Amino acid sequence: MYLNPGMGTFLHWCVSALALLVTAYVVPGFEVGSFVAALIAAAVYAFANMTVGLVLKVLTLPLSIVTFGLFFFVVDAIVLKMCAAVVPKFSIKSWWSAFFGALLLSLSNSILHYYLI
Repeated sequence: MYLNPGMGTFLHWCVSALALLVTAYVVPGFEVGSFVAALIAAAVYAFANMTVGLVLKVLTLPLSIVTFGLFFFVVDAIVLKMCAAVVPKFSIKSWWSAFFGALLLSLSNSILHYYLI
């Protein structure tokens, strides 16, 4: 199925918001108020991951190599906590909620994008 570039981007954005809602449903302490809040959080998380997340991943690359890439989830948790501090109706209560949320968000995002797009 062919989608024009704008529609494909919108579909990816919606699926990422759905992955945030799935993560909020499963992980205690990871809360998203509504689908609109999930859309805003997905956009802010994508932007933060492209900027701050990229810098942090480059700076912590040696540690990530030693841990076989598992430290990238710590960086993702940091970026998620930063986004939760900025986006209204999106909150993460603890560090462990952010860490397990980053794990599940990565997994659910991959699965949903594979099956829905």
